[in-house]
Amino acid sequence: MTVPPEELELAAAFPPAERDRWREMVKGVLRKSGAADEDTPLEEIEGLLTRDSHDGVPVAALYTRDDSAPGRPGLAPRLRRVRPEGEGLAGWDVRQRHAHPDPAVTREAILADLENGATSVWLELGETGPPVAAMAEVLRGVHLDLAPVVLDAGGRTREAAEALLALVTERGQAAEAAGNLGADPLGLLARTGAEGFAQASGEPSVEAALATAAALAVRCAREFPGIRAVTVDATPFHDAGGGDAEELGGAIAAGVAYLRALTAAGLSLDEAFGQLEFRLAVNADQFMSIAKLRAARRLWARVAEVCDSAGPAGEGTGETRVALLHAVTSAAMMTRRDPWVNMLRTTVAAFAAGVGGADAVTVQPFDLRIGLPDGFARRIARNTQTLLLEESSLARVVDPAGGSWYVERLTEELARAAWDRFTEIERAGGAAAALESGLVARRIAATWERRRRDIARRGAPLTGVSEYPNLAERLPERPAAPEAPRPAAGGLPVVRYAQDFEALRDRADAHAEATGARPKVYLATLGPVAVHTARASFAANLFQAGGIETVAGEPGGFATSGAAVACLCSSDRLYGEQAEEAARTLREAGAVKVWLAGKGTYEGVDAHVYAGCDAVAVLETTLDDLGVNR
Repeated sequence: MTVPPEELELAAAFPPAERDRWREMVKGVLRKSGAADEDTPLEEIEGLLTRDSHDGVPVAALYTRDDSAPGRPGLAPRLRRVRPEGEGLAGWDVRQRHAHPDPAVTREAILADLENGATSVWLELGETGPPVAAMAEVLRGVHLDLAPVVLDAGGRTREAAEALLALVTERGQAAEAAGNLGADPLGLLARTGAEGFAQASGEPSVEAALATAAALAVRCAREFPGIRAVTVDATPFHDAGGGDAEELGGAIAAGVAYLRALTAAGLSLDEAFGQLEFRLAVNADQFMSIAKLRAARRLWARVAEVCDSAGPAGEGTGETRVALLHAVTSAAMMTRRDPWVNMLRTTVAAFAAGVGGADAVTVQPFDLRIGLPDGFARRIARNTQTLLLEESSLARVVDPAGGSWYVERLTEELARAAWDRFTEIERAGGAAAALESGLVARRIAATWERRRRDIARRGAPLTGVSEYPNLAERLPERPAAPEAPRPAAGGLPVVRYAQDFEALRDRADAHAEATGARPKVYLATLGPVAVHTARASFAANLFQAGGIETVAGEPGGFATSGAAVACLCSSDRLYGEQAEEAARTLREAGAVKVWLAGKGTYEGVDAHVYAGCDAVAVLETTLDDLGVNR
């Protein structure tokens, strides 16, 4: 009888893979594209394929066993919260966000969520949600000892915190209640800017606000052991267009600032660590989001080590010093156009949050950009997590990303880049000083410009917006969501990845509503269908991303098309034979501009559209040429 081997070697029947052989094969492909030549050394091939994230984190084309990381899940370097023997595999906290200004509507929505899969409540109060004074009504029927409540009240934090603690005390649940008071003066400073902070916070200075947060933390540590006082909200950095390393660096810097304030107020180091919870954004870049959450734990473990934690860091002691992570699906990635695609984006982001080891996850409703979400949108949001937890069994794996050479290496690279950002902020005087001086804003602005340029060139495509738009779509109707007033001085901007393309769509739609006709571009096709289809489809997709209708036909049909702008579509060979004559025909028929899908210089052709061109600039110019008002 054949005895099976103890280890199954899946690749045993294949010759061993060699890195240089892979490089030789890749070099052959790159030579065809012109990116390499015969003299390009093999050791440079991988560098030609390595790309950087928008904030400079390298992403390679190949990862091997050499890129794996040491350590077991739950231990050093704290890449995941759970212990390696499997303790704590109960899934994550399904945290629903609520911000409807009507207390009765909010209460009904909270109870519906908690009865149907949600396990905690993220409650916004004040200008963007129900009034603080209505908290008791909003939380009537919510079992505070079973469902943690996390507050988000901005400048009304102290008032909201006192209201929640009073409610908990009144119900006799001081020892059992859980949640977070949401004190985050540095997050508020990031949103409002230095000049607007006092107006927004009601505190005379950032130092005074830190003292208030510290006082709340002391009270929680002494009287309400299950409630944390401080939320380190890094989403303002993400929402301003920042990269993952910048978001992490800002979060760690803010966390260290809070540790200093809390220990200065009398808390021990362990107590101070136990009062903090981090909030990070996750988006449809699933691998970077997975790496970000793992890197956050690694970074915070390093902070704990530097702070001389109780026992060697990463050896299973000092559990309060492990980063508690709340992942929320990115608001910046959400689109107003074709909002149904947001369900797919948030599903990928929620999957990344689960794989990355988030302790709590919030899935934003797909209609976030349209207005206040309805019951269907909230149901989809919570069911997305239920599916991942119950049907996909994602929470039954100790560390789903562990052992992935790509994720392990990406985690390490991201952690190192974020640590550089953190130390830069520390050298500038700490989180508050770096925010007030504009250091953080300048770095994020540069990253946003790189990201924005990539989106404009459709290197980072947005399905339903920059790619495959639906000009005939009918958007769901929702009540308008209240907007928080922004102080005159402003803080970090709030951007949306789709904002430039959606502004063009709005401009084209306004023209169509005013005139009864949508802006139109004529696709002048040359040769048989098989020859021009690829470029005609490309051009149609590009122009429609700006709300511009396209019609296709031979150049001679332009005169009766009702269009004023044309785009030639065919192969390079036919362009050489027919492009100039076709352009002349279009000009004689009244075309104010002639584009060409592809490259090449031809008389009568004004400009070109091609893969990698600045689509936003093309669409702005085309709308101008068509007489569409800005």
